[in-house]
Amino acid sequence: MIYNLNRMPTVRSMGKRIFTLATGALLGVLCVPAFLHFGLLWGLFPSRDLNHASSYVREVLQIVNENYVDPRASSYDALARSAIHGMVESLDPHSEYMETKDSEQLEEDLSGEFGGIGIEVEARDKRIVVITPISGTPGARAGILRGDEITGIDGHHLGKGDSMDDVVTRLRGKPKTKVQLSFYRPSTGRSFDLSLTREVIKVDSVGDARVLAGDVGYIQLKEFSEHTGEEFVDAVNRLLKQNINALVIDLRNNPGGLLDAAVEVAEPFFKKGELIVYTQGRKPSDREDYLAEAEGDPLDLPVAVLINGGTASAAEIVTGALKDTGRAVIVGERSFGKGSVQAIFKLKDGEALRLTTAKYYTPSGVSIHEKGIAPQVEVVMTADEDFKLHEQQSSPDLVKSPEFKSLLGFEPIEDRQLQTALDVLKGVEMLDGQADAAKKAGASH
Repeated sequence: MIYNLNRMPTVRSMGKRIFTLATGALLGVLCVPAFLHFGLLWGLFPSRDLNHASSYVREVLQIVNENYVDPRASSYDALARSAIHGMVESLDPHSEYMETKDSEQLEEDLSGEFGGIGIEVEARDKRIVVITPISGTPGARAGILRGDEITGIDGHHLGKGDSMDDVVTRLRGKPKTKVQLSFYRPSTGRSFDLSLTREVIKVDSVGDARVLAGDVGYIQLKEFSEHTGEEFVDAVNRLLKQNINALVIDLRNNPGGLLDAAVEVAEPFFKKGELIVYTQGRKPSDREDYLAEAEGDPLDLPVAVLINGGTASAAEIVTGALKDTGRAVIVGERSFGKGSVQAIFKLKDGEALRLTTAKYYTPSGVSIHEKGIAPQVEVVMTADEDFKLHEQQSSPDLVKSPEFKSLLGFEPIEDRQLQTALDVLKGVEMLDGQADAAKKAGASH
C-alpha cells in the first residue's frame, strides 16, 4: 500500500511529555484538595470538556458492551478500537488510526526497505501480474518473469475477493521466512510452483535515469522515501558527467512520501538559505521553514518537470518550489492537490496515529491543498494512454524489444508529455543562446 504523505516525523518529544504528565499526576494527588475550589472559579481546568466528553463515550461503551446481542463483537477492546478508527478517520482522508500491522507496513514503505521476494506486481483484469522482478532479489534469481501471474500464496488461491493490499501483505514478511507461490505463465501456458525465502528488499526511488536525444537528462522519481534525496543527487551527477545541457524530472504518478526527501530533491536548484517550502499548523508559532542547506552554486541548466493527476504530496512540494521560483517549466496535467502534513504519534504495542497537523506552502505562500498545481504547458493524456504509458515506463528495457507487444498486449506508444517537455527545453535553449549572443554583441560595441 502506498501512502500519500508529506512529512512523517515520529514525535520525538513524546516520551518527555509523558514523563511530565506522569509527574504532574503524582503532584496532583497532593495539591488538588488545596486549590480545587479556586481552580473551578478561575477556569484553570481546560480539561473539563475532555472529561465530560470521555465520560459520555464511556457511558455509551458500557451500554453497548452490556446489551449488544453478540458479546464477542462488543468487547471493550473491540469497541474502543472501532471508536478510535471512527474518531480519527472522520477528520480527513489522510488521518488514520493504524494498528500494529498497518503501522509496521507504513514504516517499511517510508524506509524504502521491507522483507519480501523482490517483485513488483499490479492488478490487471482481476489478475495479479508481475510487472518486473527486481534485479538481485529472490524473485529474479528464481526466474520469475515479467507477465507471470500469481495464482496462489501459501496455499491460498487468489480470487476476486483478494485486494492488492491482501496480496502485498501475504508476499511480505520477515527476512529468512519462506513463502510458497503458485504461478501461471501466459507465454508458455504452463503453471508452476516456487518456494522462496524472503530477504530485505530495497526499493529504488529513481525508476529511470538516462540521456535523451539532444543531450537532455531524464530522471523518473517513483516515490519519496528516506533514500530518495541521495539517489536523486547521484543520478544527477551521473548525467552531468555525460555533459547534459538540460534536465527533465518525471514526477508523474508519484504519490509522494517524506517532506524531508522532497526538500533534498529540490535543494540542488536553490542557493543556501533560500526557502523551499514551509508548513503552517493551527497556531502562528507552528510555522516551520525548510531552507536549502547545500553549499556551492545551485544547478544552472534548463529544467522541465512532468506532472499529472497522480502527482501528489512530496512530489507536489518539488513541483511547487521549482515553479514558484521560476526554476523549471511544468508540463503535463494538473496535479492531485494533497498539500497537508501528517505526523506519526506512536502508541502502545506498535500502534500509531497518523494525524494531519499542518499544511504546506510554496515559497510565495501558495497552498495547493485540494487545488493541485496547474502546468504551464498543458498536455492532457487519455485514460488509455495513461495506462499504457505507465506499463511502458515500468518496462523501459522492453520498448525496443520484439517481445514488447506479446508481454504487454499493445504496441509502444508515444509519450506526448515527454516530447512536449523536450520541445520546451529546446526553445529555452535557443532563447538562452540568443540572449548570450546579444550580450556579446553589446559588449563588443
